Amino acid sequence: MAKARFEWDSKKDQENQDKHGISFAKAQFAFADPRRVIAEDLSHSSSEKRYYCFGWVEGGVLTVRFTFRNDVIRIFGAGYWRKGRQIYERENQVHGRAPRRPQGRS
Repeated sequence: MAKARFEWDSKKDQENQDKHGISFAKAQFAFADPRRVIAEDLSHSSSEKRYYCFGWVEGGVLTVRFTFRNDVIRIFGAGYWRKGRQIYERENQVHGRAPRRPQGRS
């Protein structure tokens, strides 16, 4: 992944940590997953486009809500949500809790 720039509101970050137990600093790692899935958030995109990033972080699929502002990824929500895991597994054809790793030949 190319070096990305991230930003967020510190108050929203603390609210997210209190509610979902995830810091936005940790949420950045979802973007580093080579199998991440990016989807547009059609139900909340009014004045600017909003997106979801579903990526594997510390043993689970983390869902990150974000937008792009001036070539910066602005995070405004994150959590380990079941629906995000389901989308990630469907898009990556993963079954179970961990992504399948390529099998070597014996």
